[in-house]
Amino acid sequence: MVSHRRPTQSGLNRSVRATVLSAAAATAAATLTGAPANADPQDARESAVAAVDRLLGEAERATERYNEAGERAESLRQDAERAQDRAAREQEGVNRMRDELGAIAGAQYRTGSIDPALALLLSSDPDTYLERAAALDRVGARQSLTLDKLRRAQRALAQTRAEAGHALAELERDRAAVTRHKRTVESRLRQARRLLASLPPQERASFDRASRTGRDGEPDLSGVAPGSPRAMSAVAAARQALGRPYVWGANGPSGFDCSGLMQWAYAQAGVALPRTSQAQRYAGRMVPLSQARPGDLVAYRADASHIGMYVGDGQVIHAPYPGAPVRYDPVGMMPVSSVTRI
Repeated sequence: MVSHRRPTQSGLNRSVRATVLSAAAATAAATLTGAPANADPQDARESAVAAVDRLLGEAERATERYNEAGERAESLRQDAERAQDRAAREQEGVNRMRDELGAIAGAQYRTGSIDPALALLLSSDPDTYLERAAALDRVGARQSLTLDKLRRAQRALAQTRAEAGHALAELERDRAAVTRHKRTVESRLRQARRLLASLPPQERASFDRASRTGRDGEPDLSGVAPGSPRAMSAVAAARQALGRPYVWGANGPSGFDCSGLMQWAYAQAGVALPRTSQAQRYAGRMVPLSQARPGDLVAYRADASHIGMYVGDGQVIHAPYPGAPVRYDPVGMMPVSSVTRI
């Protein structure tokens, strides 16, 4: 995501600028930024570019919230499945103990000497019955042990079922959060796309070039040492992704958002990174920007809502924003908040 762009200096006078900037762009800028529709064309152009930047930044922050909610929902889903599996195993244990007591009751019934304690099998409140049975000294040693195990097993089963229910309820809430964040992302992106489409081709091109170095081809990475062998592998993977599209919420291999690219690249090196840019910045040891080495993660903005991978020669590889493919950009394209060595 490119931010804090400065307007390109075209050398055109104000009257020529007025013919370059479309009326649609001025109207869109006025709508989104509050500027009057008859504002100075140059001011309107700058407002339009700033509005696109703002909308894309908001979309990226919402994307990371979407990723975080999705990651949490997946974790809760796994918790719920484990609790349900554990409940099923505990239910099997309860059933076996009931079967054992049933067999004893059947034998006693056939001899006409059924122990009242075995009425537990028909009781909906085993704890209360056990207290009465123990007081009346009607429970034999073997039956008492089995009944005690049954009581503990039933308590554990109830607890496990409660945990599973709690996890499922949390999962539903997080799924709702994912849906809300998705709508926010889509709304911001629609607004940004409309505003970009309203600009003339020259203005759209200048928006994309505004923070670029203008250097064609790949940066000179000769003689640049990575932070570690796994960092070298991650850089190689990130370079393989060059040119692939930005797809919000995606972590490869055919498309990426910013944190998805970092997660995928390090996964190719055998390293599991968290899903969001905010979590990735704490996935290793922080180092000064002046000491950045290839493979280090560079987080941008105070809230770390964007992230890229330093590759040397003052460049990062990152997934910028929708419509811009994975590419090289200057490490200083936005304010750097941290550099993390994995």
